[in-house]
Amino acid sequence: MRSYIGGHQAVTTNDFIELALGTPVELWLGVEGESEEERAAREDAARDILTDNPTFPDDLVRMAAQVIEDNPDLFDVVALVRPARQRTARKGVAA
Repeated sequence: MRSYIGGHQAVTTNDFIELALGTPVELWLGVEGESEEERAAREDAARDILTDNPTFPDDLVRMAAQVIEDNPDLFDVVALVRPARQRTARKGVAA
């Protein structure tokens, strides 16, 4: 079965995320090994998008909350909320 969103085929999870956001995930998270110049350009582009779409962060939070609500089995919400120090201590790693 094929999934299309707005005429674009979504194959991977990243495809779905990119189509939902309207931007590549890497724009917001960066990529490993990017240079200072690449990072600055990426951050400038992100700032321009946020300037043009001031509700984008709120819309993204609502979208993420809806995905979690609709798919609770995909997320360990307790692990996401619990501070990292407690998560690592639980695994036997000193924080």
